[in-house]
Amino acid sequence: MSLFKSIATFGSFTLLSRITGFFRDMVLANFLGAGAVSDAFFVAFKLPNCFRSLFAEGAFTSAFVPMVSQKLVSDGKEKSMLFSAKAISVLAFFLAFFVILMEIFMPWVVRILAPGFAENGGMIDLAITLSRITFPFLLLVSIVSFQSGILNSLGKFAAPASAPVILNLMMIFSVFIFTPFSITPAHGIAISVTFAGLLEIFWLSYFLRREGVRIRPQYNIPAIVREPDIRTLFKRIAPGILGAGIYQINMFVDTVLVSLVGTGAISWLYYANRMQQLPLGVVGAAIGVALLPILSHHLKTGETEEARQTQDKAVEYGALFSIPAAVALVVLAEPIINILFQHGKFNATDTTMTSRALIAYAVGLPLYVLVKALTPNFFARGDTRTPVKYSIVVLIANLIGSLVLMRFYGHVGIAAATTIAAFISLYQYVRGLKKRAYWQFSAGLIKKIIMITISSVIMGLAMLGAEWGIDRGLHGWLDLNLLPRLLIFGLLCILGVATFAVMAKLTGVLCISDIIGLLTKKRKKNAKIST
Repeated sequence: MSLFKSIATFGSFTLLSRITGFFRDMVLANFLGAGAVSDAFFVAFKLPNCFRSLFAEGAFTSAFVPMVSQKLVSDGKEKSMLFSAKAISVLAFFLAFFVILMEIFMPWVVRILAPGFAENGGMIDLAITLSRITFPFLLLVSIVSFQSGILNSLGKFAAPASAPVILNLMMIFSVFIFTPFSITPAHGIAISVTFAGLLEIFWLSYFLRREGVRIRPQYNIPAIVREPDIRTLFKRIAPGILGAGIYQINMFVDTVLVSLVGTGAISWLYYANRMQQLPLGVVGAAIGVALLPILSHHLKTGETEEARQTQDKAVEYGALFSIPAAVALVVLAEPIINILFQHGKFNATDTTMTSRALIAYAVGLPLYVLVKALTPNFFARGDTRTPVKYSIVVLIANLIGSLVLMRFYGHVGIAAATTIAAFISLYQYVRGLKKRAYWQFSAGLIKKIIMITISSVIMGLAMLGAEWGIDRGLHGWLDLNLLPRLLIFGLLCILGVATFAVMAKLTGVLCISDIIGLLTKKRKKNAKIST
């Protein structure tokens, strides 16, 4: 499967996941608002998801997918799947033990994670209870990430990308299924998180069976951990855990600091970050997931020029989708938050505070996407150590930036520090790849990115001018009823897309016929993982 088609497949299903995620967040905003209960819930929700990146999607996947992809080429499907079964059995064994320990020590963990809750006994007790309900999700979603890694290695991206939809739908329906029988709405929603993990496992098991893959648990853990392939895997995972751990320390630091800003700040940053995650998840994650097995295949077979061209395309696609998305989020930050979340317990003040944080996050969006496009170049070569070194620098930069900026700008300062750290991260990856002769920006690629930026800025100015005119004419269009607001917002979006399309066509960075050709091109019979 071509890189573009892989990205398009994964990205389209990820987009579906993000859309259902918006409905989920609208439900959360309506039932929880942005106060003490929502802050407690978001700490509980963030906890297993932070460790999820540490043990599953970050460290494990970055080491596991290249090894499985290469084993499929060298050893065949049967042996690669036996290796997969052993790997997940070891991971599940240690994660189960870790989950038990965390359940026991949860009161201390929550107090460390959210020290700002200490002044409110009821708030911290609620956070502890909710965290104990949600934390088993870590074990379940780690198994899901492993299943996704196998499917991605086989060139299947749709089912793994659609799995998060299950979590979103469960959290939405929880207000009807679990919440009526729970102490608070937060308890019912927390129960749905863990229940969704089980459903995701069943969902991906079905698609694995369709590919003829049946993963049977391996129980002789002491013998398995001594096998050379498993030891190699975990040697590669170790730097990844450290790297992902540094990233999660970043997240923990943000949570600790924002808990000290005041009630509601955790929720404001959560909703703002969720908006940034739409393009980041659809574009950045899609590129990273699709690129890793393709690069691994090219490098395994000695196709270095094909690997370079694939990396160029990944960066180009990342810039093409993320830069205009970032400009649109900056220009339409307040209307987006107003329309999506300002109802129920989420008020106008919450909208203002959240939109300010969204602008700070949005500026760094293209940087995050490009980093995600460049990171697989190290992982595909088995180099998991270099990203760790980069992560340490990013951690220090984010910590210093947050401590300085939060004194003047509160929660917005913490979001801005994250963007500053993203600049530093991208610089490190570009410099590191060039220094090792893995890859570097070509003059043609730089020119395309400049033209994409110019097109995006003109698009933003057109949207900003139109919004200003509408706001003056209607004396505040965000005060209208929901239907007129949706209509005006839709027209602004159409104007933005049309303006960018025209400018991108004029500057030569967008060729509609080429993209349609890539999307509609059928795979040849007996195609390899990459063409």
